[in-house]
Amino acid sequence: MNIRPLYDRVVVKRIEDNETSMQGGLYIPDSAKEKPQEGEVVAIGKGKRLENGTLVPLDVQPGDRILFGKYSGSDIKLDGQEYMIMREDEILGILDKQPKAAKKAS
Repeated sequence: MNIRPLYDRVVVKRIEDNETSMQGGLYIPDSAKEKPQEGEVVAIGKGKRLENGTLVPLDVQPGDRILFGKYSGSDIKLDGQEYMIMREDEILGILDKQPKAAKKAS
């Protein structure tokens, strides 16, 4: 990664859903699909500076899966990859790691 965000900014890579292209028998072209509102944190800034000069570290860390609003952040393109850069306060929540499905005991 060739970018280091400043202050409370976060660089996020969108996570695409692996849905089928056919929904209800209709083909939905990529241009009509909504962009996912889930992503993975790639890089973070040092933190938010308060009025008294103290630096508060961010709650998110690289590798965290997050949810963000539909109109959050700004799209950027680096090394042929598409990313988003947003403030930490635009992040709605951190998703827990998906637990692996328990195998059924027969």
